[in-house]
Amino acid sequence: MPIVVRIDVELARRKMSVGEFAERVGLTPANVAVLKNGRAKAVRFSTLEAMCRVLECQPGDLLEWTPDEPAVPSGRVAVEA
Repeated sequence: MPIVVRIDVELARRKMSVGEFAERVGLTPANVAVLKNGRAKAVRFSTLEAMCRVLECQPGDLLEWTPDEPAVPSGRVAVEA
């Protein structure tokens, strides 16, 4: 999946447990695990806002886009007619 969730990094920086984080954000620990493991298909802005408030961070600290495939070098491609 091209979106990587980095909740674990921010939790480690703050020495906060998943249980404490889940309680403060208003999620179940199971739902935090779904987010951390990249199995979530969507995140509500209100949930993202709560996570940022609790962790005192920006959305970009929690989410990172990575390409699925290696980048293809740009340039012309010869095509036979």
